[in-house]
Amino acid sequence: MKYIIQSNFAHLSKFVLTATSVAIFSPISSAYAALGFSTTVAQITDNSTEQQLLAHKEVETRNRPTIQRQTVTTVSHNVSVKAKKTGFSLAIWQPSGNFSEVIARISVKSKGSKGYLKEQFLGDYKYKIKQKAKFVKGLKTSDRIVVRLYDVQNRFIGYSEFESLSANTTVNLILSAKPTEYPVVRTVYGVDADQNGTIDAGTTTYDYFTQVRNQRVIFLSSSQTFQGSQFQVEGLSTIAATSVYPVSFTQGDYALVRQSFVNIFSSDLAKVLQATPGSLVQVIEVSDNSSYDISQMLMNYRQVRLSRPLQVAFSDVSIDYWAKDFIAELASMEIIEGFPNGTFRPDAPVTRAQFAAMLRKAFAKRKIRQAVAFKDVSTKSWAYNAINEVYQMGFLNTVIGKDFNPSQSLSRLDVLVALARGLNYQSSGSTDTILSVYSDATTIPREYRSLIAALTQHGIVVNYPNVKMLNAERVATRSEVSALLYQALSSTGQVTNISSQYVIGQQKIAD
Repeated sequence: MKYIIQSNFAHLSKFVLTATSVAIFSPISSAYAALGFSTTVAQITDNSTEQQLLAHKEVETRNRPTIQRQTVTTVSHNVSVKAKKTGFSLAIWQPSGNFSEVIARISVKSKGSKGYLKEQFLGDYKYKIKQKAKFVKGLKTSDRIVVRLYDVQNRFIGYSEFESLSANTTVNLILSAKPTEYPVVRTVYGVDADQNGTIDAGTTTYDYFTQVRNQRVIFLSSSQTFQGSQFQVEGLSTIAATSVYPVSFTQGDYALVRQSFVNIFSSDLAKVLQATPGSLVQVIEVSDNSSYDISQMLMNYRQVRLSRPLQVAFSDVSIDYWAKDFIAELASMEIIEGFPNGTFRPDAPVTRAQFAAMLRKAFAKRKIRQAVAFKDVSTKSWAYNAINEVYQMGFLNTVIGKDFNPSQSLSRLDVLVALARGLNYQSSGSTDTILSVYSDATTIPREYRSLIAALTQHGIVVNYPNVKMLNAERVATRSEVSALLYQALSSTGQVTNISSQYVIGQQKIAD
């Protein structure tokens, strides 16, 4: 089942920038650090009158949009993910009680290079007790899935959080006999590679309890403080005396156990994660054998899953524009922005300085070389910090001597080479064979052929309008750079993959 959200916002907040600014990037949302209790383990501010980097956009709070109730309709949308993506099935049980239905509010905290990204809403789902639904695509190993549970009167009754595993994950949430009085949830899950609904033999079964107190949750270290029999489900493992958690829940900066209480309705969450089910978006009725595409749901809820109002649709980017989803997703992450008049200018060129700002906001890589005092980049330049940092990360080189040429427009080849160098991607196999997917492969300079081959193998190359033409020397446009940058982020696992007929993938490469 696939859905879209038909959003109606009253007004989008105005952005503070100069009339001649080129909208660039602000930092990817900082990781949402989660907290918990104890157990055992089983296994920019730069300014310019000409071009100002929009890293610190200010929003006029008086003009915040009123989010209207969303409706959900079925639609077909071409979204696919790479083989490394994982999914999960989710069942909800109540062995000792009289609930017939519950509402599961599902969200995801994606694991990125800087930690966990902001929690993103995946929908409200009405389950019948014992019912199971599948959530496929759009996840990667170590992403965290959050489930907030409500009864059909919209009373909050429980919370769980689990980790996406290396293969398909089967998850069981078990309610207490009286969840409105005793909001404790048992979580039992593990790898289910053959997707038969049971945890694979020889693999770890994670089994733990979460308890809600005053809208805060505790990840419990054991089941010895309450009557565990009410949480026993036939076919699942017997409740262990000591909780079994994934390692990341007990160790490191993002541990949920041996920490303070987790605030489950933090003020920095998107409004839809704090709202009553059904008030902002339609609750989805789960039917037998339901399957939901996570990639699709993230796009469907793009507007409401934002923690604050952002412009993600532009007047000059039509609903069927080839790069619409790349642009909108980067805008929703506050990586790119439009202009004060609501346009994006998708066909405008991108300069080296602008691209440096983009790279700085998109990637947090270690520095591999010392900064250079570029003769043509003033310390007062709006892009001074961005240029120096991305140079140190290895993305962009000097042009001649100690010049950077910040105002020079980039070719598609320039963009591709910068991404390959900064990400340190290497190709495997015959370079000529890999590049044979391009009808103009002979125009690729010899010194860059292996780099382009590496990007091709990683699914980063996007060719519009002719997928077989690399057009290496053509000036790169804002829309093209958005698509290439998004694919680069996707290749590192920082964002959900977007399918497009213009993306060159490994499946198109001859062996």
